[in-house]
Amino acid sequence: MFVNLAVAAMKIIIGISIKSASMTADGFHSLTDSSANIVGLIGVYFAAQPVDREHPYGHGKCEMFAGLLIAGMLFLLGGKIIIDAVNRFLSPLLPEITPECLVLLLLTLCVNIFVSIFEYKKGRELNSQILVSDSLHTRSDIYISAGVLVALICIKLGLPPVIDPVASLIVAGFILHAAYEIVRDNGGILLDQAAVDADEIRNIVLSFDKVKDAHKIRSRGSKNDMHVDMHIMTAPDLNVEECHELIHSIEEKIRNEISPKIQVIFHVEPYKGEV
Repeated sequence: MFVNLAVAAMKIIIGISIKSASMTADGFHSLTDSSANIVGLIGVYFAAQPVDREHPYGHGKCEMFAGLLIAGMLFLLGGKIIIDAVNRFLSPLLPEITPECLVLLLLTLCVNIFVSIFEYKKGRELNSQILVSDSLHTRSDIYISAGVLVALICIKLGLPPVIDPVASLIVAGFILHAAYEIVRDNGGILLDQAAVDADEIRNIVLSFDKVKDAHKIRSRGSKNDMHVDMHIMTAPDLNVEECHELIHSIEEKIRNEISPKIQVIFHVEPYKGEV
């Protein structure tokens, strides 16, 4: 968060001082990185609350709500940058580009690359949707800063200043695309989109000789909090103890092959065909 704040402040100050719409827009985008970090911290805090009577499945979806809030911030920012770019088309200004500002922009680009890679790796390692979402947000900074850097270099080389607001529109496009990806990933979890391929689950279940069939396989959640339920058909002469042992064996294999944080509910039915 503090790194993002420093990067944002640097870009905004430089962008305003050299009258560059694209660099100022990039700075405000970096500022939303810090805001997103704060939202993420709040979301993770509530998501980590233990199971209680009113929330028997826990509070994990608070991470998804935080991700949607980050996406909303990005949509608003993208709209503002588009409006500012249109105004700059109507009243163009020639940015006052110095070698120092180009070097500082290159430095912030390197910082963004480090932050994005670090956060994404940690998100995958911890199965944290909010960290992965935020890393995608930060990753868009990399492409945006690279585009702004190219635009400023082109203006420095004598190309028309209209390139600057054009770069701003490209920045807005990346921001809106990042917002869409966050909505898609987090919205799918909130809407109980299938978390794992049903055929993958079915193949694991049918690898046990005592299971004759499996159907009505459903899944929801994220890798950090996944829920699966299904109907399995076994030989009708299995007693309760044998079914219990079989179910535990299936659960253990599913956790080993898919996710250790998975919870499975089985509905056992007698198989009517030939055994």
